[in-house]
Amino acid sequence: MTDTPADAANARHRDDPILAVENLRTTFETDKETIRAVDGIDLDVYPGETVGLVGESGSGKSVTARSIMGLIDAPGRIDPDSSIRFDGEELTGRSEAEWSAVRGSGIAMVFQDPLSRLNPVYTVGNQITESLRLHQGLRGAAATAEAIELLEAVGIADAPRRLDEHPHEFSGGMRQRAVIAMALACDPEVLIADEPTTALDVTTQAQILELLERLQAARDLAILCITHDMGVIAEVCDRVNVMYAGEIVETVAVEELFAAPAHPYTRWLLASVPSAQSPTRRLRTIEGEVPTPTDAPTACRFAPRCPQAFEDCERSHPPSVNVSPTDPDHTVACLLYPEDRDADAASETGRDGLPDDPDRRGAEAAVTGRRSSVATDADGRRRSDPADQTLVEVRDLETHYEAGATLFETPPVKAVDGVSFDIRRGETLGLVGESGCGKTTLGRTLLGLERATGGTVRYGGQDVTEMTAAQRQRWRRNVGMVFQDPESSLNERLTVGEIVREPLDVHDWETPRRRRGRVRDLLDTVGLQPEHYHRYPHQFSGGQRQRIAIARALALNPEFLVLDEPVSALDVSVQAQVLNLLEDLQAEYGLTYLLIAHDLSVVRHVCDRVAVMYLGTLLERGDTAALFEEPANPYTISLLSAVPTAEPTGSTAETDRITLRGEPPTPRDPPSGCPFSTRCPMKIRPPAFEDLDDDLFERIETLRTVLRERARADRSLTDRVAALLGRDATDADAAELRRDLFGDVTLPPTAQGPVDEALAKLDAGELGAAQRVLADAFDSDCDTVMPDAHRTGPADRTSWCHRHREAETDPRSAVDRARYAQDSDNQSDQ
Repeated sequence: MTDTPADAANARHRDDPILAVENLRTTFETDKETIRAVDGIDLDVYPGETVGLVGESGSGKSVTARSIMGLIDAPGRIDPDSSIRFDGEELTGRSEAEWSAVRGSGIAMVFQDPLSRLNPVYTVGNQITESLRLHQGLRGAAATAEAIELLEAVGIADAPRRLDEHPHEFSGGMRQRAVIAMALACDPEVLIADEPTTALDVTTQAQILELLERLQAARDLAILCITHDMGVIAEVCDRVNVMYAGEIVETVAVEELFAAPAHPYTRWLLASVPSAQSPTRRLRTIEGEVPTPTDAPTACRFAPRCPQAFEDCERSHPPSVNVSPTDPDHTVACLLYPEDRDADAASETGRDGLPDDPDRRGAEAAVTGRRSSVATDADGRRRSDPADQTLVEVRDLETHYEAGATLFETPPVKAVDGVSFDIRRGETLGLVGESGCGKTTLGRTLLGLERATGGTVRYGGQDVTEMTAAQRQRWRRNVGMVFQDPESSLNERLTVGEIVREPLDVHDWETPRRRRGRVRDLLDTVGLQPEHYHRYPHQFSGGQRQRIAIARALALNPEFLVLDEPVSALDVSVQAQVLNLLEDLQAEYGLTYLLIAHDLSVVRHVCDRVAVMYLGTLLERGDTAALFEEPANPYTISLLSAVPTAEPTGSTAETDRITLRGEPPTPRDPPSGCPFSTRCPMKIRPPAFEDLDDDLFERIETLRTVLRERARADRSLTDRVAALLGRDATDADAAELRRDLFGDVTLPPTAQGPVDEALAKLDAGELGAAQRVLADAFDSDCDTVMPDAHRTGPADRTSWCHRHREAETDPRSAVDRARYAQDSDNQSDQ
């Protein structure tokens, strides 16, 4: 029997909330005004529950989190009439010393950017043991042992060794795990996660979400999750608070949030999210920006942007009322409720419950008209046509970085390693893959911003890699780039007009007067106002700054743009505005895009074709709809399984997610065979072990992963000196590995022999020899032979995988086996 929202609410309310916030007001005094950043909100979190806090940038989410932690510094202050109760005890009004006693041991926080929260000078272990020393009084061996246990709890392999490494030696996902370990160091009862997966790729995001869920179950954690990613909300949250301009406008169970959102702002937020189910639907956008609340509310703060606002909305501040007969927790602050206005509101809305927008209909017609002029597939996307004119042709492209003269012989970083593809005139090609796979380097190499060390890039039939400096200068008028972070890509010392005009000045375009006119036309094209010409970047929001960057990229009327994560730093409503703008510009000017992104929902919505990149190479390529519906390569299958969808599942365990083992290899030392072989859950086994139990083979592969990560190319100076002297300083504990991986199982003799020999080599400090023993016994073609390209569908649908050979099982069948093995592991863990 399925629980109703009321059942869930009653189950939660058997206990008192561990965190209860009532009438929280946090203000910031300036010379000109008082900013009411958080203005009278109520929320609570129960033990073992995850509560979401969503809203646009500037809504007050992070200030709410810092208020709960007591981290508001002058000129900010928490109103003394506010109430923040932790485990029944009032925190408001306490001294800093009393707050410090609660932080860490009672309430802990995971901040948004792990790199900025870790001190680059100290090792990760030093920073974890510092928390243990300050809050628990642990020192020496006891603190070290606890720190190792914490790193292991958050899924960092080889924890004793990783403890002595610095933050720069960790990947983005590992740094986030380390920050979570620091937050858990004092065994808190409440964890505040402020955008814990922002800027992470989908596989790393999936690992972090699974980690939080596992830790919550083990420790009965109460989690307050702050995010703008509705997919994350759907996967991990039980209840959701929607925040706007310092106020909570809707509180609702997660199932009801997606099934029956009540507040107009909530509905518009959800409509702004790109949908993998209807990728051609033009995204809804909320016009305007979140206001900065400076006065006590006398009206609805959303009214100036709300298409359903009526006269009372501009005169009366809406109270929070219950709107569900079945869920006592579903409350909304909107004057549409409880007044009997539902019939009127419904008559003013389109079929999806949102106000019909004539401008949107016109824009959709323009996009439909553009696509009707070319062949399209069932999704409305441009269908691949070999006869289409190729604009960019890439063949065997390499971008390697030499280490330079050093004491040690260091192999080059193979950032891009033998990539080939075409981009057709007027299309959008998506380039996806995990962080560090070479996407940005590839985009920069196409534009000549990085030097290609091999292969060719032909643009309109001309070889870009062979151009002289003068030829390249003229050619660059045809291309442009929109960078990932508009905050750092715009010169803060120049006005907007100067920033957009700079390419025109560099290329000596027309007269100064014509240039100024061109800039004003460009600002109008991207939706900015004439008065913005003389303002500076810091005076604009994130979405406006990205519009400035797009205007600059369009200054010389290019044909081809590289869009490097153009919306990753934006919240969903601003993201929708920028994506719609890019589509409109492409329709009007016939632009060709290479879109680099890790948000696969954005890729599905925007792109005609997709190329999947891993460790500097392509693993799959094809039309967007076909690739998303029937991915052929094991890596693509794993990547898509990790995408959170805006449909609540109640648990990450209920999805068909494939969890990849370990970290990607270093591009200094990629595998000699398939680049994905070290992590592939569908890897072909050597003939001698085809019938070995899945769990046993996975344990052997985990051992190989641990040894591989110990031997990564960026070893410490001490390790490398030891290697020169013929010794491996590996801190190896073969007995511990044997106990953890094989202590509760029995291997067949054919597998036991190589494992015993490898562990003996490891115990003797011979890490390289241990790896060679395991390679000799367990390597297959996946480990030693680079896969050929296999045609897996019509047009240029291509996948690089040994499993496409006739003698092998199809990758999609192997996926089912991998998922079955993971499900079995999960059940045994429980």
